[in-house]
Amino acid sequence: MAQIFHPSTNTIAKLSIVGVLLVVPALGAATYAYNMSYGLNLRAPVDQPVPFSHKHHVGDDGIDCRYCHTSVEKSAFAGIPPTYTCMSCHSQIWTDSPLLEPVRESFRTNRPLVWARVHDLPDFVYFNHSIHIKKGVSCVSCHGRIDEQPLTAKQHTLSMRWCLNCHKNPEKFIRPREQVFNMAWTPANAEEADGARLVREYHVLNKFQMTNCSTCHR
Repeated sequence: MAQIFHPSTNTIAKLSIVGVLLVVPALGAATYAYNMSYGLNLRAPVDQPVPFSHKHHVGDDGIDCRYCHTSVEKSAFAGIPPTYTCMSCHSQIWTDSPLLEPVRESFRTNRPLVWARVHDLPDFVYFNHSIHIKKGVSCVSCHGRIDEQPLTAKQHTLSMRWCLNCHKNPEKFIRPREQVFNMAWTPANAEEADGARLVREYHVLNKFQMTNCSTCHR
């Protein structure tokens, strides 16, 4: 009886099986990494209706974060300033600047500016600004040196692994509450030793509770 398949078919079949065994896990790992990162376009400024500079407003002018982000200490959401907050200054200064025309138009028409979100966590993640501030976590921990950014960009991936690094080792990131909004603050003593004291003083949950799924996924 004549041979139906060429002898090389066996080799091709074996290579195909090996290829599938290697490719499928690789694709799975790549998909997992992409799904967990949320960090594409790090340090890439997001287009906004007005090119707002934290470097100018915070770093140069010394405006406190809470002047614009009024709810950051008392709610989950830090808050986006309404147009009248911008106009409290810009009705007096830079009143003819072309860059600020969208702000003036928003004020005239009573239509809010539509800002593009720089940090947009997935819906299955719960994050509360107020509890982090209450426990001594600074803006810098998540947003980087925002006071040095001429245009706002994501500085960290905010992936689950990245968040867990802090939840597992809070003593490395906690600072005195009065220094939370001080972007340039550095610890005078050994950071972890001082942080461990603050962990106890601020009643931070233990590591088991901090890394429990229900803490962030509700």
